Amino acid sequence: MSTNTLHEYRTGWKRALIETKVSLTSIGDLMGFIMPTGIAIVVLLFMQNADFEGAPVSLGSMNMPSLIGMNVVFGGIMGMVGALAMDRTNGTLLRAKSMPGGMTGYLVGHLASTAMFIGASAVALLAVGLPLFDGLSFATPDRWMTFLAVLVMGVVATLPIGAVLGAILDNPRNMGLVMLPVMGLVAVSGIFYPITALPGWLQGVGQVFPMYWMGLGMRHALLPDSMAAVEIGGEWRTVTMFAVLAVWAVVSMALAPRLLRRMSRRESGSAVAARRADMQRDW
Repeated sequence: MSTNTLHEYRTGWKRALIETKVSLTSIGDLMGFIMPTGIAIVVLLFMQNADFEGAPVSLGSMNMPSLIGMNVVFGGIMGMVGALAMDRTNGTLLRAKSMPGGMTGYLVGHLASTAMFIGASAVALLAVGLPLFDGLSFATPDRWMTFLAVLVMGVVATLPIGAVLGAILDNPRNMGLVMLPVMGLVAVSGIFYPITALPGWLQGVGQVFPMYWMGLGMRHALLPDSMAAVEIGGEWRTVTMFAVLAVWAVVSMALAPRLLRRMSRRESGSAVAARRADMQRDW
């Protein structure tokens, strides 16, 4: 790795720390982090006494790991999409483009900052869920390592996906074009109910995307092995889970830099001014 590249990555890491500190003092940014986590906790509380027929643990215990996986995917994708869309409108991306190595530092900074918030959200849900629900298995090193491995793989897979989608969208108003399909995937990914309860073709759709596999990986890390009986094939399919997430990570990481470079080449002062004017007309 060249000296220039190392400098760009160090700059990106410093940017991530600065962005994180700024976000922690911004009400809007904090609410964007707290609200999804808070909603997930409320959902867990409502499910505390719900049971799934024939399962050795409650429906809440089954859903808690799935919600962690869902939050990782949702936070990784929507966090990057939102950041890129807003930065194209307020001129931050244009300023980054004008500096040597600025785009690399910009991307690394956003990736690292978003990853820190995703990790904090996962830990918050874990801290609430473990004492709240019986039947969770998180007392051995192999469980901890599985949880961390799935969390890291999920972050690595979903953040570049968010960067790809953010590079395609050119206006914050269009974020719904990403959010609605992501929310639709929640319904077919076995997050709130075992995926085996869905028709076969919907099971196939759910298994194409990372959200199902993140939920499965988190259930593997936190639920008793007997719970694998309600999964497809009656097993956790650990190797397949990591393989699918790895494929998504490789493909999205290959596409993201190219799309971001193309996006940055199209950035100009007039384009930023046009977006701002468009936003002001909507307000």
